[in-house]
Amino acid sequence: MEGRLANMWRLTVNESKFVETALQSELRIDGRGLYDYRKLTIKFGKEYGSSEVQLGQTHVMGFVTAQLVQPYKDRPNEGSLSIFTEFSPMADPSFEPGRPGESAVELGRIIDRGLRESRAVDTESLCVLAGKMVWSVRIDLHILDNGGNLVDAANIAALAALMTFRRPDCTVGGENGQEVTIHSLEEREPLPLIIHHLPIAFTFGFFNKGNIVVIDPTYVEEAVMCGRMTVTVNANGDICAIQKPGEEGVNHSVILHCLRLASSRAAATTKIIREEVEAYNREKSLQKVKRHPTLAKSEVSGPVVTVKEGHKKFSDQDKDTEMSVEHVERLKLSSDELRSSKEQEAAKFKGSPSNWDPYTEAMDVDSLKVSLASRGDSVTKSPSKKKKMNSSEDDTVEEVMEDLGDKDTTVEVITKHNDGEKTLKDAVKPK
Repeated sequence: MEGRLANMWRLTVNESKFVETALQSELRIDGRGLYDYRKLTIKFGKEYGSSEVQLGQTHVMGFVTAQLVQPYKDRPNEGSLSIFTEFSPMADPSFEPGRPGESAVELGRIIDRGLRESRAVDTESLCVLAGKMVWSVRIDLHILDNGGNLVDAANIAALAALMTFRRPDCTVGGENGQEVTIHSLEEREPLPLIIHHLPIAFTFGFFNKGNIVVIDPTYVEEAVMCGRMTVTVNANGDICAIQKPGEEGVNHSVILHCLRLASSRAAATTKIIREEVEAYNREKSLQKVKRHPTLAKSEVSGPVVTVKEGHKKFSDQDKDTEMSVEHVERLKLSSDELRSSKEQEAAKFKGSPSNWDPYTEAMDVDSLKVSLASRGDSVTKSPSKKKKMNSSEDDTVEEVMEDLGDKDTTVEVITKHNDGEKTLKDAVKPK
């Protein structure tokens, strides 16, 4: 204990007076107001149930684990929740390695009272086999940097780690129904904890015999303040726990004022935590583990396409394979259509001259006359080119002589008898 006190950093008399004088003018040494909170940053690790919270200069890391144990005799149908804190000398020179000191024990008790006594975590859902097997959830809090107000930062780290924790799924079976099988992450999706509400801790510091109250005290302010109080409330305004260490008395009106400040601040802090957790869950959902891979062959001819059930995303190679198969099918369809159209055109040319007329199918004579008349051109029919009928051979000669006026363009229709096949070259001869 003497070594701990010797390593403690203490303010000088001038520094203490400067802090108290600034607070009397409603100013703080870091530029905040009396009821302003420091910037809160929440990060998560790659594994489930790990969080990292930074509140100003205070840095705390939380990690949640679970294991199957026997339940307590007085509560055979409920799991357990325990909190352990670790103070490292790297965070503060006053912290010594080894056995936890008074500050570490007090920190764990404050957070445990706010979580367990308020029934924030549903411990009955942690029961696997009544009276024999339940889940024991453990929260480890590591203090990385002590910048003041460790309680609030550790509380938020514990809540964030609990909300992102996933325990393995397990089933009960066997001949006597007493065998518990724990499924790995590759077999089944892990299950989250059931959390009813989020109890948020807020720490207040008292100065000048309780006449001045500040929220979220820093490391320097903690060395000057005469007392402090931690209030744990949720977003609904329910008071979960109150902790007031020290011998300094505080008026009841000051306590009520602190409760009102904590209730108004709880909703904003809860929103920040939930938004960060939702963002983490969305990112984690994109990296889900592949489960029960099965192979299925494609019905189309071509390269084999591997289909994985339960996997919504396809790799780039699978997409390329599917596109290539669809492209081959489209090419086959287009080639068939082209072949059929060519056969129809060939059938037209192989028939008799009366069944083939390229001009009546290619253009409309009436529309052509109207368009030429609108331009001022005259369309006349030559009397020498008239329709003639031959009863013996049933051949027809179409009249197509159109005078285009000043344009040097004429079209002739040349017909042949059935003694030979007609081609497109013989049909149209431009002058």
